[in-house]
Amino acid sequence: MKRARWRAVLVLPFLFLLGGCVERTAVLNPQGPVARMQYDLIMWSVGFMLFIIVVVFTLFAVFLIRYREKPENAGYEPPDEEGNTLLEVVWTAIPILIVAALAVPTVKATFALEKPPTENVKPITIHVTAANWKWIFSYPEENIETVNYVHIPAGVPVKFKLTSVGPMNSFWVPELGGQKYAMDGMETELILQADKPGSYMGRSANFSGEKFAHMEFEVVAQTGTDFRKWVNEVKQTAPKLDEKKYTQILKPGLVGRMTFSNTHLQWIDHAKQNSHHADRKPMRNDDQSDEAMTNSHHHGE
Repeated sequence: MKRARWRAVLVLPFLFLLGGCVERTAVLNPQGPVARMQYDLIMWSVGFMLFIIVVVFTLFAVFLIRYREKPENAGYEPPDEEGNTLLEVVWTAIPILIVAALAVPTVKATFALEKPPTENVKPITIHVTAANWKWIFSYPEENIETVNYVHIPAGVPVKFKLTSVGPMNSFWVPELGGQKYAMDGMETELILQADKPGSYMGRSANFSGEKFAHMEFEVVAQTGTDFRKWVNEVKQTAPKLDEKKYTQILKPGLVGRMTFSNTHLQWIDHAKQNSHHADRKPMRNDDQSDEAMTNSHHHGE
């Protein structure tokens, strides 16, 4: 009870500052182990810095009152001091301790968040492709794909593999965890998990053009049974996605929610393989002669 009361006291000033900004205050409403770990880190950092502020202002007030000029010590000149080893050690050690108190929990949490929060549960993998101005979610194991919404099983870690087609974007679901960048030609990973079934709004947190404000998506967390039921329903009822349709989706603009019973990943993998073979330089005639002579030499041996 006392702990909850202290948290409310610490969070209250930020609620006033963030009034009218519902999506940002969602950071203070963690609905998963990843978000909860980040929330605890935020609360520790804020509480520790508030403690430092209180100490600094208290010392400031004490010195201001105690050592102010008074009628009885008017004209007082303190003696010259060439140095004080103890004070120098103290004011050097204090900043080091402050940085350590903030850095150690941050580093530990950063490494911990790169691993699934529930170790005994196998995570599912979802590929995320950011485009202007929509989000594309591909399920390689289930072989389905959605646009601007994603279903996940509650209580199961989800490994989002992020990339982008065009501008860099930032994938962010405030109630489930922090953001991570999706970049063109690169792949980053973000692990999130929802504690219970529910709807959680996500968005891009990196400006990417005029329709950036509409680049939102919904994360629907379901029970394992409901999630499998939804997957089977998509496989049976959703249309197939072809390259022409996928190219249209990638064009800059807004689109609604879409669902497909296959993914675009097969074309990406095929393109990568073709690119790999194309990068191999054709063998020149002299290279062919050298290789033939080498092979002949080996056979002769």
